[in-house]
Amino acid sequence: MVFQDPHACLNPMMTVGQSIADPLFIHKLATPEAAKKQVIQMLERVGLTPGEDFYSRRPDELSGGQQQRVAIARALITRPQLIICDEPVSMLDASVQTQVLELMLELKQEFNLTYLFITHDLWVARFFCDRIAVMNAGKIVEIGETRDIFTNPQHPYTQQLLQAAPLLARTQS
Repeated sequence: MVFQDPHACLNPMMTVGQSIADPLFIHKLATPEAAKKQVIQMLERVGLTPGEDFYSRRPDELSGGQQQRVAIARALITRPQLIICDEPVSMLDASVQTQVLELMLELKQEFNLTYLFITHDLWVARFFCDRIAVMNAGKIVEIGETRDIFTNPQHPYTQQLLQAAPLLARTQS
């Protein structure tokens, strides 16, 4: 899982390397030597280079975008098929949001991932998601391909959401 606030989900008492390696040890997937090698490779894959330099840093030594890349690396280290992302870019500034979303799209292809992406940001959903489920009061009211949701919303709540963001409703994918 990748959480909304990367700073809050990283243990300040652990180094970046320890945080990313922890799932490998919990699931007994690597020795300490193998884990360090995997962690450094994953750090470099998420754009934290050189990986050796980031391995021994503490979370408070990193920017918000770097912390979120650490959280992504930690989520990927066990090679899952599904990653749940709870507002993973909402606390980042716009330029860093775009970089992190582009990285996540690359990783989706490279690792053959499925993301369950939770967001309130219609722009992010439109950019990132293939399919969208619109929820109201904890229930799915509409589900479909992103293009269909934005160009031909069926449910009144979906229509209301898009009317609140008129540029999104008029723009074609």
